[in-house]
Amino acid sequence: MEHKHAPFTNPATVASYAASAPRKVPGLADLHRMVMLLLAEDAPADARILVVGAGGGMEIKAMAEAQPAWRFTGVDPSPAMLDLARQTLKPFADRVDLVQGTIDDAPAGPFDGATCLLTLHHLDRDERFRTLKDIHCRIRPGAMLVIAEHSAPDPDPERWMTRSVAFGDREKLDWAKAVATARMMMEHLPLLTPAQEEELLREAGFTDVELYYAAFSFRGWVARAG
Repeated sequence: MEHKHAPFTNPATVASYAASAPRKVPGLADLHRMVMLLLAEDAPADARILVVGAGGGMEIKAMAEAQPAWRFTGVDPSPAMLDLARQTLKPFADRVDLVQGTIDDAPAGPFDGATCLLTLHHLDRDERFRTLKDIHCRIRPGAMLVIAEHSAPDPDPERWMTRSVAFGDREKLDWAKAVATARMMMEHLPLLTPAQEEELLREAGFTDVELYYAAFSFRGWVARAG
């Protein structure tokens, strides 16, 4: 799986991640707050939260600031991104465990909730299904999983990806460049339609699948472990 995470081994990409991610993902800080609120509906005050794709540490930081008694286990395959997360999470180091690897390397739990943000769109359908199943096995029955990623809205996914690319380019609006970048991303990201995303969550054992976030090609769902 190393090749799928190659951008996150590039020193320039890692160094710019904290600044670039909020530019590229509409309302990223608000997305992180929504994730925290959705988990908090059913999680106990001293919840243990599993964060899959934790590199950078931004969502853990947002949740740790809002929930001072929550503890977090974050897993990510990129050593460089985990180093960035450690820097970001220094004030919360006593409540955060970071693990290099994939979901296979995460503790068995059971956790009181889980997140997987901006990660699943790097995985093909089979690996995505296995990841969701393995998350399901690690959270208690009834606990929430909150995800967000690029999807491929019908009937024109390329147009929606182009809009997302254009949103993230704050230097100037260049539609030709945005189209070319969107096409390149679609060649490398095994995108699913929103209907396929929801079907996969249900196949992995989740119920009450609901859309909570939509911004150009980005979609976010919350689901409950059945």
